[in-house]
Amino acid sequence: MSLYSKVFKPKTIQLENGKTVDEPKSPVLLISIILMVLTYFALDLTGFNFRTLIERGHQFFVLLEGMFFASGAPNFNFWRAVWTPLIDTVKMSLLGTILGAGLALPVAIIASTNIIKNQFVIVVSRFIFSFVRTIPTIVIALIAMLVLGIGTTAGTVAITLFTFGFVGKLLYEQIETVDMGAYEAMKAMGANRTQAVIVAIMPQIMPRFLSNSLFCFEGNVRHAAILGMVGAGGIGIILNTNLAFRSYANVGMIILMLFITVFIIEMIARFVRSKLV
Repeated sequence: MSLYSKVFKPKTIQLENGKTVDEPKSPVLLISIILMVLTYFALDLTGFNFRTLIERGHQFFVLLEGMFFASGAPNFNFWRAVWTPLIDTVKMSLLGTILGAGLALPVAIIASTNIIKNQFVIVVSRFIFSFVRTIPTIVIALIAMLVLGIGTTAGTVAITLFTFGFVGKLLYEQIETVDMGAYEAMKAMGANRTQAVIVAIMPQIMPRFLSNSLFCFEGNVRHAAILGMVGAGGIGIILNTNLAFRSYANVGMIILMLFITVFIIEMIARFVRSKLV
């Protein structure tokens, strides 16, 4: 009998034939206890303080009032200063998505076990995807800023690498689920591997590939705003500046315009994805 069965003894059930069996116990209780213990240690390790949250939590609503509900907030006259960085954010996100998804496509193909049989190539290509996904996007942006300087170029590089890892991981998993019948037929007719992939595999994966890329683009617009706060260009720079000077009415206008932009992009992307899938 396991330790779990000794601590949480299973209930004995009497069957109609007179025999008795032990009802299998669900591990939910044990898992719940483990999660509570881990949560306790996590709170202790991070120094999370509920008292501070209770005492200072109302300040969040004070900031919201200053951004959207105070007199003159949001500052609609500030939209001209927001417009250009906002366009830069969208352009940075769009270019990064296109470059990242474009680079992910060939690497995802050689990372697929149903197309490539060389295990070394598969391991290396998948390691590249895993390595890129491991590094936080904001860290990539900081490294790119050291190399390329402050501006949208660093942000575009960070978004490109994020999109590369995200789309590539999904793509090679999708490639491994495609119907290989047409691919094998092309190979049997004398086509080389590249020709067979283009004719038989690409039409099957392109709708999902484009759908995933559009989904990634939606998120990249939001990521770009955060990257800008560390100097990687776009709307995040003026957002960080106005937060530092506590110009909350201007911050409210920035957030409002960003929300409208992201909402419009999501609506367009959702419509396009509905036509692809």
